[in-house]
Amino acid sequence: MSYAIRMHEAGGPEVLVWEQVPTPEAGPGQVLIKHVAIGLNFIDVYFRSGLYKMPLPATPGIEAAGTVLAVGAGVTSLAAGDRVAYSSPPLGAYAERRVMPADRLVRLPDDISFDDGAAMMMAGMTSYYLIHRTFRVTPGVTILVHAAAGGVGLVLCEWARYLGANVIGVVSTAEKGELARAHGATDIILTTEDLPARVKAMTEGAMVPVVYDSVGRDTFLASLDCLAPLGMMVSYGSASGPVPPLEIATLGAKGSLFLTRPSLATYTAKREDLDQAATAVFGAIRSGAVKVRIGQRFALKDAADAHRALESRSTTGSTILLP
Repeated sequence: MSYAIRMHEAGGPEVLVWEQVPTPEAGPGQVLIKHVAIGLNFIDVYFRSGLYKMPLPATPGIEAAGTVLAVGAGVTSLAAGDRVAYSSPPLGAYAERRVMPADRLVRLPDDISFDDGAAMMMAGMTSYYLIHRTFRVTPGVTILVHAAAGGVGLVLCEWARYLGANVIGVVSTAEKGELARAHGATDIILTTEDLPARVKAMTEGAMVPVVYDSVGRDTFLASLDCLAPLGMMVSYGSASGPVPPLEIATLGAKGSLFLTRPSLATYTAKREDLDQAATAVFGAIRSGAVKVRIGQRFALKDAADAHRALESRSTTGSTILLP
């Protein structure tokens, strides 16, 4: 037997319960993993609250790092003792031990710690596809990043700045603004300010070619007003709630804008894309292009407290859960 966080209904953080469960066995094509560190992400809140649906009861979580305990039939790419990490469905990361499809795992290099692997897989690979594939960031371009002091936000700021971009970071407090500056943001806007007006002033009226928005409902329309003609709105999260329905003609009226709602699952669905993204993240850490900042650590059994901290916006950087 082992322990895991279980949900028997959707709701607030209190639905996350620490329970004893049978230790799973690796089936064909699967790997049994002993988790060392587990990543906390806002998508976990979406599943817990019921915004995203999943069969119940269930164990949430999509990101972790650990050691292979056993492999199932047909698995030749991994062996017991290998260090691995992942950030992809199926759900079930909030557990001491779990099985995963072998083709969704990547080898964790020896020079990357388990904590850093769990903290960076989703934030790192998300940042990679956002600035290299969704909208290719090039030297001299000015970009706008919401939640710039969050797990993805800090990586986005730092990586984009490393590529030569000017980064406007949007944050909720002055303290978070200083943190974002330390990780590459060149200018800061507080959420209490008039966002389009501040962007207009900062860019001398040019506005920005891309907005990276993980907040959703509360910032979506203001973000559209920050875009230059033919600009791209990248809505990749819903921390404040889902974006309301949009009349498509609005995009034309505001400058023939582009709108995309990307996901890491789609951008890493092919094995070669997963390997490319993971390799890029590990390389960025080694080169110093991005630094792993783990702002909080919680015991796995205290996952409910971790969710409360995340939803109250009292966290900075990445948060990990320790079995």
